[in-house]
Amino acid sequence: MSNEDYKTFKLGNWELQSGEQIVDAHIAYKTFGDPKSPAIVYPTWFSGLLSDNYWLIGEDKTLNPKEYFIIIPALFGNGQSSSPSNQPGPFPKVSLYDNVRAQYELVTKQFGITHLRAVIGWSMGAGQTFQWATQYPEFMDIAVPFCGAAKTSLHNKVFIEGVKSALLSVKSIWSAGIGEIGAQKTDSKVRTWTTEEKEIGLKAMGRVYAGWGFSQAFYRYKLYETVLGFTGIEDFMQNFWEKWACSKDPENILVMLQTWQNGDVSLQEPYNGDFEKALASIKARTLVLPGKTDLYFPPEDSEYEVSHMKPGVGKLDIFPSIWGHWAGGPGDSKEDLIWLDKQLSRFFSENKPDGITSLSEKFEGVL
Repeated sequence: MSNEDYKTFKLGNWELQSGEQIVDAHIAYKTFGDPKSPAIVYPTWFSGLLSDNYWLIGEDKTLNPKEYFIIIPALFGNGQSSSPSNQPGPFPKVSLYDNVRAQYELVTKQFGITHLRAVIGWSMGAGQTFQWATQYPEFMDIAVPFCGAAKTSLHNKVFIEGVKSALLSVKSIWSAGIGEIGAQKTDSKVRTWTTEEKEIGLKAMGRVYAGWGFSQAFYRYKLYETVLGFTGIEDFMQNFWEKWACSKDPENILVMLQTWQNGDVSLQEPYNGDFEKALASIKARTLVLPGKTDLYFPPEDSEYEVSHMKPGVGKLDIFPSIWGHWAGGPGDSKEDLIWLDKQLSRFFSENKPDGITSLSEKFEGVL
């Protein structure tokens, strides 16, 4: 696992929605800025390390550490927070609810924060952003989920089945069904992954994922060559997709895939499966930013989400990009990064925490 600098917050035995628990759980996190500044929570995405979020932070960006206290919490299963790779024994079933409840514990207990300026996130980080907005609707001013969803769609679940099954098949394990991990043959014994199984399984997973992360137009115009600098499609498959996949732990990946596959903000009190009721509960001003060519979080799903928020709460804008899911991160498309940062800057400016629109307004009549 990465040697990057980060801290951990102890959670004790962490009770889960599944009825199971993570024994002696911890959440990994990284912060930027002064703890006295308005706070922003910026969760990690599927497979991402804490450092994979840094691309959107900087003094030249909206997420400016000189203006905000930025907290990046890591997903359970990412290898830094509690995960199969750092926890003995079988790992329990974890939900986005469980992750966000742990993040809330970190924010309130470790830092004493009682209100957030914003929660933002890409992909599975967007799912956590929606989760925050429905789980703790009074806790933030702004929510910005980009290239993600409040509920994992059926098509997305099917896509994840392909990724999951490619990884499991190398150990002669089949999927136990959507939302579950895997079922072994009855005559098989549970065993650790061999080095060869890891390599074959992860490379297969990477090649399955390659058809989803970027759009048809991205491949048609060969942006993997002209922008990313690969010498051809096989070079891209091996040195982008397989390299990414082989840097991961297969059991960690399976935990995060399960969490993602079961994502649904209505699976909590008081919504009890009523998705529209959960969306209507959102109070934070919410900017939903899907990608025009995203193959698994299409704009139509985001339009539906925004349409069920209360009037004046939700706003929709669409990445005008052929980079597919990668339009939203992790910073490979420079044009999309500029576009995203402009949307963030505008939305933060339009939605001041106390209704103030300018510093001059703040001090009007004082001097």
